[in-house]
Amino acid sequence: MKQLLSSLALAVSLVLSAPALAVQPDEILVDPALEERAREISKDLRCLVCRNENIDDSNAELARDLRLLVRERLVEGDSNGEVIDYVVDRYGEYVLLNPTARGANWILWWAGPIMLVLGLGIGFSFLRRREKAAEPVVAELSEEEQARLKEIMDE
Repeated sequence: MKQLLSSLALAVSLVLSAPALAVQPDEILVDPALEERAREISKDLRCLVCRNENIDDSNAELARDLRLLVRERLVEGDSNGEVIDYVVDRYGEYVLLNPTARGANWILWWAGPIMLVLGLGIGFSFLRRREKAAEPVVAELSEEEQARLKEIMDE
């Protein structure tokens, strides 16, 4: 019985800890197919206030406006791609959670690998030059210096 209660408590806590969708009942479309498309599109759109949260999970007012805009465009007959293009034209590519790898964005996509290759190249050349460098000459202490050192160590 105790194990059943603990399992039930765990199940309830998991359900309650799941992220709650911020979609309000008045936003939901009557047509379930259109609503499903709206949810699919919303997964790929970033809340501009919350940054790395999609608009379905955000409670921000701007996210609500975006959800309504997506649903409005779907009701007007736009395809999923047309809705996303409309939102991107209006708010910029930053609104996409997964930006495209074209145009100026290719710099962002390729900057990491390019910097890694450059860093490895610089590190390799540094190690090669260091390996070829001559051993530093270690000068021995003169008799005066040895005597002074012995004097300091005895104090």
